[in-house]
Amino acid sequence: MFSSPVKHMLDRCKLLTAGPQTTVFDASQQMMTQSAGAVLVIQDERLIGIFTERDAVFRVIAQGRDARTTVLADVMTPSPKTIDSSHSFGYAMLLMHENGFRHLPVMEDGKAVGIVSARNALDPDLEEFVSESHRRKYLRESG
Repeated sequence: MFSSPVKHMLDRCKLLTAGPQTTVFDASQQMMTQSAGAVLVIQDERLIGIFTERDAVFRVIAQGRDARTTVLADVMTPSPKTIDSSHSFGYAMLLMHENGFRHLPVMEDGKAVGIVSARNALDPDLEEFVSESHRRKYLRESG
């Protein structure tokens, strides 16, 4: 898993993008609808920022800003670090750990193609845990 290229870990259907003048409210609605933790902020087909759940809490709610009037340009993380889709998932996880963030935009040929998140590392382990829990419950009930 950690040696696999990042491009194999992407759910391209969940790639959310918005312009810098999109309100926090509208971006948050998109995030909720798609069960996504981040939106890539794109201007003139170029990645200029990222807006995450943490940005919503720390830069909007905690500062008493109005989500219906605050635009992403004012509260996004500008010029985020990115990773090329050919790099390994392990390298992506290391970058996120070393820099203290949970979402990393993935690029191909200068274009954003997805986001890899710390949750991507947890999902396979979580699935295995749930499966093992069900197996043990079944053994207890049948034995």
